[in-house]
Amino acid sequence: MAKSALLKSSIAKKVAMALSGLFLVLFLAQHFFINMTSVFSADTFNSISHFMGNNPLVQFVIQPILIVGVIFHFIMGFVLEFKNNSARPISYAKNNGAANSSWASRNMIVSGSVVLAFLLLHFYDFWVPEMVYKYVDVSPLNETRYFHELAEKFESPVRTGLYSLSFLLLSLHLWHGFNSSFQSVGFNNKYSKSLHTLGYAFAIVVPFGFIFIALFHHFNH
Repeated sequence: MAKSALLKSSIAKKVAMALSGLFLVLFLAQHFFINMTSVFSADTFNSISHFMGNNPLVQFVIQPILIVGVIFHFIMGFVLEFKNNSARPISYAKNNGAANSSWASRNMIVSGSVVLAFLLLHFYDFWVPEMVYKYVDVSPLNETRYFHELAEKFESPVRTGLYSLSFLLLSLHLWHGFNSSFQSVGFNNKYSKSLHTLGYAFAIVVPFGFIFIALFHHFNH
């Protein structure tokens, strides 16, 4: 009975983490779309950014949910990794893991930690200055400042390199994460193959798209 309850608890945690991960993917897609407009039109990027930054629904409902989702996803990731490591026999460490699984699947905690560090840097770069600008300095609203602030962040080759490395690891994290998420929620029907393909495409296009945006602004600022 205890073993059955423990198994159900573990499955529930995996499902919760998978669902929180899929929720964060939606945010990532929306963020990618907005940032990509900066490559084509500064005015469009400024307009969308101003709308998102001053919309009460986004600021006081969606944004807090996102922050909670990020915290929950990574805490659950560390908890599950700790439990998985604790449950493995000591002899397992001597096995050749590369023969049975990919680097991404064996190092989700590594790529996840780097992604978390990147998110903290991203909050420090963009979210914190935005909060200070709006609620501490209380400066007159400047609807055209967003593009300049974005491009300015990528002047430094070090910062641009860190962003690019983070998105490369995010790609690996998503590559395994999509497959793991679908398995966790028990999604297995005639649409599974197409959704897996879509997930793998997302894991490549979006992170490398962010890298392109960073490099574009670095070399064109």
